[in-house]
Amino acid sequence: MQQLQKRYREEVTPNLIKEFGYDNVMQAPRIRKVVLNIGMGEALDNPKALEYAVADLRAIAGQQPVITKARKSVANFKLREGRAIGVKVTLRGEKMWAFLSRLINVALPRTRDFHGVPDKLDGRGNYTLGLREQLLFPEINYDKIDKIRGFEVTINTTAETDEEARRLLEMLGMPFQR
Repeated sequence: MQQLQKRYREEVTPNLIKEFGYDNVMQAPRIRKVVLNIGMGEALDNPKALEYAVADLRAIAGQQPVITKARKSVANFKLREGRAIGVKVTLRGEKMWAFLSRLINVALPRTRDFHGVPDKLDGRGNYTLGLREQLLFPEINYDKIDKIRGFEVTINTTAETDEEARRLLEMLGMPFQR
C-alpha cells in the first residue's frame, strides 16, 4: 500500500468525518481517479510529436496512454474530424496513489519559483492543475525529450462541495497558495 493511501485511511478519513460530521466512513470524500492530458495542436503538422508525447506520458504515469481524436472539424484550426490531437491516461488504484505521491512530494517542489498551486476547484469537487513542463518528474530523461511540453492533471473526487475537496487535498499534502 502506498504511503499516501495509508495516510488517507488512517489520518485523513477520521479527520474529515469529525470535521464535516459524517455518519459513516463511506460518506467521507475520496479520490476516484486522476487523469493526465496533453493537448497537442502541433500533432497536425508533426505526427512524430505525438509519439514523443505518448512516451513521456507512459514514463510519468506507468501505463499506456490513449491517443485522443478530434470530434468535429474546425476550419480555422485546419482540423478535421478523426485527426489525432492529444494524449491522455486515466489512473486508478495503486498507480493513482503512486502518481499523487510523486506529484506532491517530488514534482511540485521542483518547480521554479514555486509558491503553491492555485486553490480553484470546478464547483463539483474536482481539481485541475496545469504543469508547464514534463521535466518536473524524475522519470523523464532530459536528453530523450524533443521539446518541453505542458500537461494537465485532473483529480476527480467524490466530494459534494469544493470545500470538502479542498480539505481532502490539503490533508493529503497538496501545497495550496496561502
